[in-house]
Amino acid sequence: MLLSHDGAEPTVHPSAYVAPTATLCGDVRVGPGCRVLFGAVLTAEGGPVELDEGCIVMENAVLRGTPRDPVRLGRHVLVGPGACLTGCAVEDDVFLASGTRVFNGARIGAGAEVRVNGVVHLRTVLAAGATVPIGWVAVGDPARVLPPERHEEIWAVQRELDFPGYVFGLERPADGSGLMPAVSARYGRALGRHRDDRVL
Repeated sequence: MLLSHDGAEPTVHPSAYVAPTATLCGDVRVGPGCRVLFGAVLTAEGGPVELDEGCIVMENAVLRGTPRDPVRLGRHVLVGPGACLTGCAVEDDVFLASGTRVFNGARIGAGAEVRVNGVVHLRTVLAAGATVPIGWVAVGDPARVLPPERHEEIWAVQRELDFPGYVFGLERPADGSGLMPAVSARYGRALGRHRDDRVL
């Protein structure tokens, strides 16, 4: 399904294939030879989603561009089933396996691999040719690649990256205070713009 959003419409190169149950919403650009498979969602939430030549987006993957950080995939990037990429830049020849999570402002260098359920965290820079092992977390600039059981080390870097400030423009509350009422109100207003989307 193709949808206009915020005055922009998806464009799909004639040599690309978009499955009938995939959704492309707004300023989404699918390049030559790309394949977007069943259930995938590519949505421009204020920032574009761009796929260069020969990219493959597998079933049920979600790619979301943001006003601060568009999603840009280089040539020959494979995004595995169920992966989720928000506001990130991925260079050529990158493999993002099933369940990969890549967060806002992250950059992944050419030829890198993020294996099953790997995470590239907010504003993290993963070097060209680097590997994130199955279920591990890359965090920071330059990235430190750590197993999930080393949460305290991950958090020490992640906290300084300021997820609520960077993504939602909100200060992290004091320990024990909740952030979700403010997040849901702000995010809900932004997502409410979809009420005016139109099926093409």
